[in-house]
Amino acid sequence: MEKQLIISVGREYGSGGHEIAEKLSKHYGIQLFDHNLLDEIAAKKNVKMDHLKELDERHKNLLSSRTVRGLSNSPEENLLYLQFDFLRDKADAGESFVIVGRCSETILKQYDSMVSIFILGDRDKRIERIMRLYHLTESQAVKKIREKDIQRRRYHNSFCVRRWGDCRNYDISLNSSRLGIDGTVKLLTEYIDSRRK
Repeated sequence: MEKQLIISVGREYGSGGHEIAEKLSKHYGIQLFDHNLLDEIAAKKNVKMDHLKELDERHKNLLSSRTVRGLSNSPEENLLYLQFDFLRDKADAGESFVIVGRCSETILKQYDSMVSIFILGDRDKRIERIMRLYHLTESQAVKKIREKDIQRRRYHNSFCVRRWGDCRNYDISLNSSRLGIDGTVKLLTEYIDSRRK
């Protein structure tokens, strides 16, 4: 039986983290969870979750949310714990997968088979990438990057003790602007393969 491998990929917006996760998933022949995670949970529980997709990777509203006896009225928090439970069930079952974001470097850290990665990038390269991918002007790309990074930071930091992007949170933090996407993937596969020996 193939040894379990869980790859957690945190990323700055525009760093190519999602593309790197896709390439790692393909390289190792394992499933990728990102935006499709809610679809997987919905299929497993036989419920519709389309109305919750806008809450994915969103922080809870501290002013309007309450937790009483371990039960929260925050839809963002409840959605997050659904995702956490799903990922832990997959890990407990010995399944291998790549997971993008969702505080995975924290919630899955007890699994020896987990490799946690954070992908960052130079600001100018991130801006170029977002302009190219979404056909935006430079100012639109800058605004989108700022908003997405703030959203990810707030989401992560509202559920985890360690801060989003803090290198101590991850096994390896890598600037994808230095080697490009394929070079970054090559270096990461070498690291992962060395860890698995």
